[in-house]
Amino acid sequence: MRQDLNAIYSIWLREMLRFFRLKSRVFGSIASPFFFLAFMGIGFGGGTTMSGIPSGVGYVSFLTPGIIGMTLLFSATFAGLSVIWDREFGFLKEIMVAPVSRIAIVLGRTAGGLTTGILQALIILVAGIFMGMKMPSIDGFLLSLVFMVLVAATFIGIGLAFSSKMKDMSGFSLIMNFLIFPLFFLSGALFPLERFPGLIRDLAYLNPLTYGVDGLRYSLIGTSALSPVVDLAVLAICCAAMLFLGAYLFENTEVK
Repeated sequence: MRQDLNAIYSIWLREMLRFFRLKSRVFGSIASPFFFLAFMGIGFGGGTTMSGIPSGVGYVSFLTPGIIGMTLLFSATFAGLSVIWDREFGFLKEIMVAPVSRIAIVLGRTAGGLTTGILQALIILVAGIFMGMKMPSIDGFLLSLVFMVLVAATFIGIGLAFSSKMKDMSGFSLIMNFLIFPLFFLSGALFPLERFPGLIRDLAYLNPLTYGVDGLRYSLIGTSALSPVVDLAVLAICCAAMLFLGAYLFENTEVK
């Protein structure tokens, strides 16, 4: 047990050090969501509203939780990419033959991905407040952290599942881009779900990120298209399922 805990901490620390040492990764992971928030918020008039957004809620306020969801979605994929990177350079083989359980390795990588993802999300939240979003209440902020953890863990699990079966970094990046952009645009992050056509709206309800973004909106600005209880329940089930799938596939992967 002590060896597993040490392994979890060591892998988490390694992920944190690698993240902060790669300045280009830090900048790139924050710059894209920031420009989405800034340019779309300014482009739609900052404090104005649009059809489907409750009265009194500006577009910047509506958009900020969606961009936080985008940030978590994109950053979570790096957990899977780092597995392929470590396999490419032999580090994965070294830790897989160490006297620790593979579940501990999964937990360490998940903890590292969660920490970096939430740090990036908080930066976007602060940027949204400076651009005009009202300061959330303490209770709302704490609830938003719960949704952030669930969103990040869900897509970390998906990233680990794909990376456990792939060995090529370029192929992984292409497949994940093919996956995450439809998930992002179908989540209601940019526009209200009520504005989607019927078929597209049905597809959006199959998207875990939809419930994460909706829950973040409820937490941060007090409005949501669905019940927050439904958002929390669906997201918790998706999170548990994806982490189990990612851990199972990772535990049974072969390292040569």
